[in-house]
Amino acid sequence: MNRFTRYDDDLRTFVESFLGFDTTDGGERDAQEWVLDRLASFGFDTYEWTADAERLATHPEFPDDPDEIPVADRPSVAGVAEFGDPEAGPTVVLNGHVDVVPADETLWDTDPFDPVWGEREDGSVTITARGAADMKVGTATCIFAGRALADAADDLDLNGRVVVESVAGEEEGGIGAASAAMDSPYPFERDAAIVAEPTSLTPVTATEGSLMKRLHVDGRSAHAARRWNGESVLPHFERIRRAFEELETERAERVRHPLYEQFSNPWPVNVGTVHAGSWASSVPASLDAEVRIGVAPGETVESVEAEFDAALGDVVADSEWLSAHPPTFERFSVQFSPAETDPDAAVVTTLRDAMDAAGLSETDPIGETYGADSRHFVHAGIPAVVFGPGDIDEAHFPNESIVWEEVLTAGEVITDTTCRLLS
Repeated sequence: MNRFTRYDDDLRTFVESFLGFDTTDGGERDAQEWVLDRLASFGFDTYEWTADAERLATHPEFPDDPDEIPVADRPSVAGVAEFGDPEAGPTVVLNGHVDVVPADETLWDTDPFDPVWGEREDGSVTITARGAADMKVGTATCIFAGRALADAADDLDLNGRVVVESVAGEEEGGIGAASAAMDSPYPFERDAAIVAEPTSLTPVTATEGSLMKRLHVDGRSAHAARRWNGESVLPHFERIRRAFEELETERAERVRHPLYEQFSNPWPVNVGTVHAGSWASSVPASLDAEVRIGVAPGETVESVEAEFDAALGDVVADSEWLSAHPPTFERFSVQFSPAETDPDAAVVTTLRDAMDAAGLSETDPIGETYGADSRHFVHAGIPAVVFGPGDIDEAHFPNESIVWEEVLTAGEVITDTTCRLLS
């Protein structure tokens, strides 16, 4: 039995309790207080921090208005274990987040916050709850990997530190992680990070960025019985949508990255919301749409924004109505910068060695079309790799589940990787 799997029963108990906390909509405090207590009981030195909205407002990814950054009563917590001479070895961060996206109970077969164990046809054991894949189980895996090493410290010749983090607000741009990257809560430097998001046990070294923009188009209202007296916003919006779709297709051919060749549409554009008109018997005179635009590693949010602003400008120039009534296209919410870690970085090569030792065959790094807190480490000069149990296709879905055997394998690999780095 390896160092990690001996904690199987304790990890199951921990996960059952952890998944039982409803940590949606800024409600992380109760869960974080519980995690902090568990970290102390495991023998970690504990840390806690809450992000400063005014400080985050100076971050290029967050809104300029501090009132738009919800930080109150949302602590992030961590545990630190030191080995041998802590200054003679690296400090390795094992990171996960505590917050989860909302769950529509009408779409679930079970209570999203009452975890249920199950078994699939192939005999694999699963646990189902909101946050099972994304990513409370991954966070718990990091905690127990750190615990496994700390408990075995007397039998190991290690130098350095392990930091296990449970951060708040990842789903809202990485509030806890960004805060820690800007102003470290620790009295020591951090040298590498593993972020245990669900990657199906595959190392992810590049994450995509995203640009969030809100489009507003004005038309002219009229009675439906005389609709020709009005100016519907819908045809104008459709021309804009098609222009964005054409640019998306062109960018997929022009903007290439070796870690994204598996995606036919690597930098997707998604119109997530559309609200138009006010009454069925009136010509729709206004439209608001929210758009998410993918940003490739190596690009900047600003350069991609300029491309889509120009595409909108071409549509406007071709329309007499839009030229006289120009639409607005403004940023909103949080922008995600792309990030990439050198595949030859020690944390990546060591992870791949540990994966190979565990019998995992798919050890080549890949890129992903989502963003993660790993980017905050990378932008702070800390090499980071994303690796964890669970399938991203389960994230944000009803009946979100994770295969337990995969959790144990991830824990074994993360424990071994950290041990190798501290050796």
